[in-house]
Order: sequence, then structure tokens, then C-alpha cells
Amino acid sequence: MTSNGLGSPPLPGRDGISPGPLSPTGTSSPSLGGRSSNPLSSKVTSVLSTSYADSEFRESLILLDERGISNTAETRRQLRLDVQREVIDSNGKIITEFGRVADQLRRIGTTIDKLNKSYQDMRGHVTAAHKSTSSILEEASSLMTQRRNIETKQQVLKAFREHFVLSEDEVASLTLVAEPVDDRFFAVLAKAKRIRKDCEFLLGFENQTLGLEVMDQTSKNLNQAFQKLYRWVQKEFKTLNLENPQINSSVRRAIRVLAERPSLFQNCLDFFAEAREQILSDAFYLALTGDSASGAKDNSVKPIELVAHDPLRYAGDMLAWIHSAAVSEREALEILFISDGNEIAKGIQEGRENELWLLMADETDGPPEFDAVKALNELVDRDVSGAARILRQRVEQVIQTNEETILAYKLANLLGFYRFTFSKLLGEESGLLQAMGNLESEALRQFRSLMRDHITALEGEFQHTPSDLAPPEFLQDALKQLTAIMKTYETSLASEGDREADFEPILAESFDPFLSGCENMSKNIRAPSTSIFLINCLLAAQSALNPFQAFTRARVERLQTAIDEHGTKLIESQYTFFRSESALEPLFAALAPLDDGSKEDVAKVAGLDALQPESLVRAGQGLDDFLPSAVMDAMENVKHLQDAALAREVTEEAAERFCVDFEHVEELLAAADELAEEEGRTGGDEREPSSLRALFPRTTGEIRVLLS
Repeated sequence: MTSNGLGSPPLPGRDGISPGPLSPTGTSSPSLGGRSSNPLSSKVTSVLSTSYADSEFRESLILLDERGISNTAETRRQLRLDVQREVIDSNGKIITEFGRVADQLRRIGTTIDKLNKSYQDMRGHVTAAHKSTSSILEEASSLMTQRRNIETKQQVLKAFREHFVLSEDEVASLTLVAEPVDDRFFAVLAKAKRIRKDCEFLLGFENQTLGLEVMDQTSKNLNQAFQKLYRWVQKEFKTLNLENPQINSSVRRAIRVLAERPSLFQNCLDFFAEAREQILSDAFYLALTGDSASGAKDNSVKPIELVAHDPLRYAGDMLAWIHSAAVSEREALEILFISDGNEIAKGIQEGRENELWLLMADETDGPPEFDAVKALNELVDRDVSGAARILRQRVEQVIQTNEETILAYKLANLLGFYRFTFSKLLGEESGLLQAMGNLESEALRQFRSLMRDHITALEGEFQHTPSDLAPPEFLQDALKQLTAIMKTYETSLASEGDREADFEPILAESFDPFLSGCENMSKNIRAPSTSIFLINCLLAAQSALNPFQAFTRARVERLQTAIDEHGTKLIESQYTFFRSESALEPLFAALAPLDDGSKEDVAKVAGLDALQPESLVRAGQGLDDFLPSAVMDAMENVKHLQDAALAREVTEEAAERFCVDFEHVEELLAAADELAEEEGRTGGDEREPSSLRALFPRTTGEIRVLLS
């Protein structure tokens, strides 16, 4: 189909003749438009006014395209006729089909009429049957409702009995002593506790009679069950072997459950502690003597009293046995009481919250919190308390009968070691720890007493100073004793921060009195022997304390300060020796106040008595006689000083001071000579003044060489 310039074929006019072009050139002439403006203008206007965007128009064009009609004059003339003919044919087909539908509808109507008639017949029969059976149906419905209600009540009653009521067998297992305490007992006990707790739900209803009755009966059964469990636990405790690693699990379970009754649980613990205390006391007595509490001899045991050869070994063996017993007891009780977590703590806390007196107490306070570790420590402490009493008696006897100072301190240190160990094992509040602290204090008192007695016995020796100024024998013995004490203390478990403070009282008892004795002895001799003697004593003490500066550092520093002070005194003594023996004391004394930089002071030099020619010659001669043996003579003064290096250091320091003074003298003499030369030249005096340096020619360099 050929399309026109608008994209679709022109439609034929009313007469079937397609309009042609308006003019051969495609433009209409004015005359023609004026003459045929009526039909043609209308046609053109109609064509031009057609909207090609209209959906119906576009569909018409699409239909024409689908028919494949070519745009010819013949086709345009026949198109309307063909379309009308097709419409008439289509309408005929539709009428035929509707005729068939009408036949079907008539047959359906006939069927519906038959169905209506059958329905009416059936309805009449049903109505009659309903009238005859309505009373029977109502009665059956009522019976069915009653049956459902009865079944529901039976189920509720069955559930209630299963949940809230214990059977006779369960009550017998829970309360009768003849029945064993086994898994069934604990299961029934748990059920009874659950029943009592669930009774709180029943008490929420208006009628509380049932809940009160069930709770009352259950509480009675529970009380009887706990009494039965309490007696059973006491019976088991009598034969319980804590040394057996496989402790009966039923006992542990029973203890966990019994913890819900704190009073019964505490009574069981008291009974258990008494039994264990007696057992451990008998075992300790057997270990000490080899005889049981009944007097029977046990040859398999080596008695501590016979094996230990000295008091320290004897006390150490007893303490080791107590420590071993406490550790074993704690491990066994951990398995027995807290191996299953904090179940016992939970049970005791729950029981305390339900105790009557706690419910009556102030609500703000609340029940005290249970500390399982603390309770375990207290129980172990109670178990070993009997053996601890025997230990205290034996150790006190050892302390009181001992007469050796070192042994007394070693006993105190041993007790301190075990006191520290037991504090880690049982806590700071245990009775065993207090007993160890008292024994340690007693041993230290004995140590101090023996030390004072020893010092009293040595007071006679404090009056005689050794001729060689060496440390006295009593000080050397005291330092040996102190060294043994410090070695003992070094192995103790005292904390690093407190070691020095803890050891200070020991030094005050075992060291200070002897050092004070040496100081008193030094008062009877002259200087410099006083300083030499004290330095020797202080050096010996420092040498003994140096290896243990971890806890004697402050005391070593104090000793060094004292040594330095006495060393200063020795330097002063040696310096005085140099000045006096060199015959230069008058010269030094006269020139010391003068300043070599002041002309006024220099002018005074020549007029001093010590600077007169005879005095200078005598001073120079005395100096020359002194210098060859000056160092040897000075060293002879400190020959008793046991530290040769310190003796040399002291002498060298004194010689240096002497050289400094001599240098001052030399400078003043040289300045005086220069001043004299200047005055001689300016005064015009032809006499040559005598030179001080010529009378006293020694130089500082020569002095330093000779004194080095």
C-alpha cells in the first residue's frame, strides 16, 4: 500500500472518487478556490483537521496495512462496500452462535427446575427428621459436654497429683530412716522443694486452702528429709577417709543439699571438725612418739623425737608435719566441699535468706554473703587446732631450754618462714597463724635475752684495747655470729620492701652493743690511736655487712660515714705531724693570715719574727732534716690501720695540705723579695738587701717530690 505524503493512504470521498491534487503545481488557484469552495474546501478542511495522533485513526491505518490494500482509485471506491459486506457477514455469524447459546440456556433452565423440585422434597424430609430427632441430639450434646468437662478435670487432677502431691513410696523414701540416701532420695527431695516453691502460685488464687495444705504437708516432709540427711551425713563423717582420693560422691552431694539448712550444715561442720581434730591430734602424737593414743606401738613410724638430733631439726620436723597435714586436709576438703563449684555457697546463701531470724531482721542489711574459701580455711584451721596445741607446747619447750644465741634466732627465722607459709595457706585470721606468730615472738625474745646475757658477760673485755689497735676478739666473734644470723635471714621469705626495716631490730640487738663497746674502749686511748682503732672496727663490721646489702644497705652507709669522719681526723693528725716535725709550724702560723696578692700583707713579711734570717735558716735546716724520712715517719703513725690503702690515702691527703701551705709560704717569700728589690731601686740605696728565698731555698716542687 502506497502512502501519501502524510504517511497513510487518502480516504475515498463520499462519492467514492478520491480527491486529486488541487492544481498541477500543488497549489490551488484563487479563482478555483473561490468557485468550488463549498465541497472541496470542506473536504480539504476535514482532511487537514484530522489528528493523526488519535488512537482509533491509527488503528484504522494499521488494519488497512494488514489487509495489504494498494492505494488505487478502484480500491478506494470498493473499500467501503467491502467493509460493509464483512460487517454484515460477521453479524450473521454472531446471530447463529447466539441461537445455539439460547438452546443451551433453555436446557439448563429445565435442569434447574428439576433440581428445585428435588431440593424441596429433600427439605421436607430433613425438616421432618429434625423434628423427630432434636430432643435426642440435645441430650447427646449435653452428655458430650459433660464428658469433656469430666475428662478435663481428670487431666487437671492427674497433673496436680503428679506435680503437687508425693506418692506414698516417695514420702517413704524421703522420710524413713530405713530407706537409703541414694539418687532416688535426692530426686524426691528436689521434687518436694519444687512443690513447695510452686505452692506460691496456688496461694495467688482466692481460695488458698489447697495451697496452704499442700505447702504445710510438703514442708513437714522436707524437714523430716533434712533431718534424715543430717543424721546420715554425721554417720558418714565418722567413717570418711579423707586420704582416699575417690571420696564418695553421695557425701559431696549430701553436703551440697544440706547447705540449704545453715544450722544443720554448721552442726555437721562442727561435728566433722571435732572428729578431724581428734584424728589429726592422734596422728601427730603418733608421728612424735611412735605410740598411738591408746598406747600401742607402731613400728612402721620413725618418731620425730628420736630421729631429730638437734632442737632446730626437731622443731623443723614438727612444723613440716603440721604443714603437710594442713595442705592435705585442705586439698581433701576442697574436693569434699568446693569441687563442684559454688553450689554449697549458693545453698547456704539460699538457706540464710529463708532463715526466720533473717526475715525478721532489718531488710536493708540483708543476709551476709557466704565466702567458701574463708569457710574452708576456718575448717582446716579447726581440724589442725589440736595438733597445733601439741606443736605449741613442744616448740615453747625447745625455745625455753635453748641457750644458744644463733640457734634461738634460727628458730625464730624458721617460725617466721612457716608463719608466712601458713598465712598463704589459711589466711591472716587463722588460729594456727596466731600460734606461729606467738612462737616467733617468743623465740625472738629468747634471742634478745641470750644476746643481752652474752653482752653482760663480755662487759669486762670492753675495758682493754688491743695493743695493735685491731678489732677486739669479742667484736670478731660478734661479727661471725651476725654473719650466721644474716645468712639465716637471707633465706627468709620477708618481702623486699620490709627486709631492711625488719632486720634493723636484729642489728640493734646483735651488733650495736658491740660497736658501742668498741667506742667506749676508744675513749681510753689517745688520738690518733682512737681513730685508727675505731676505723679498724668499722671496717671489720662493714666487711661483714657488705655481702648482705639487700637488707643492710642503710647500716653500711652509716658505717662508711663514720669511717669517713674518723679518716678526716686522721688526715688532720697527719697534717699536724707534718707541720710540727718539719719545724715549719711557726712559719706557717705567721704567714697563714697574709695574702700574697696584697702589698700591705707582703710588706709585713720581712718584719715578722719567724722570717728573720736566723729563724729562716733554722726552719730550712729542720725541713731538710725532716724530708728524707717524712713519709716513712708519717706512715709509721698509721701503721696499725689495717686498710693499707686508706693509710696511704690519709697520708697523701695530709701531705697535699702541707704542700699547699708551703706553696703559700713560697709565694709570700718571693713577693717579699720582689717588693724589697723595688724599694731598693727607688730608694737609691746601693746596699744589696738580703734575699728571703736565698735563706729559704726549698721549692714546692721539691717538697711534693720528697713527700710523694
